[in-house]
Amino acid sequence: MEEVYEKLKELNISYEKHEHPPVYTTEQADKYMRDIDAADTKNLFLRDEKRQNYYLVILPADKRADLKKIAKEVGEKKLSFASSEKLMQYLSLEPGSVSLFGVINDKENKVKVLIYESLLMAEKIGFHPNKNTATVVIKQDDFKYFLEQSKNNISYFS
Repeated sequence: MEEVYEKLKELNISYEKHEHPPVYTTEQADKYMRDIDAADTKNLFLRDEKRQNYYLVILPADKRADLKKIAKEVGEKKLSFASSEKLMQYLSLEPGSVSLFGVINDKENKVKVLIYESLLMAEKIGFHPNKNTATVVIKQDDFKYFLEQSKNNISYFS
């Protein structure tokens, strides 16, 4: 968690931190996000059939993840959830804590980031700081800046 705050400070990105009990689903997070003025996100760590390509998919929390549609968007036959071992290997995260900020740990920029386009309309966006016991809210411009600085392959879908 501290590496997220250090990275945000290094990039001169201001943020709001909201601590809460551990949450493992968007339904659990909903009760803590109600009073936070930000788009809440659902973050999925997926892989292709051959286990060669890995994707961090970021959706609005209330959006259903259509894996067939997402696979088509990125030119894959099929996508499925990656193992917890691969999640740890590539993003140094545990299940339940998948977050945009995991790309800080992707030193080789292997993970492709896919972002649902409607999130670009939100003034502020919330993510776990690589641990599911808090939500960090950043402004849209800072979200885009963070993505630019990550050096990961970024694409958008709807």
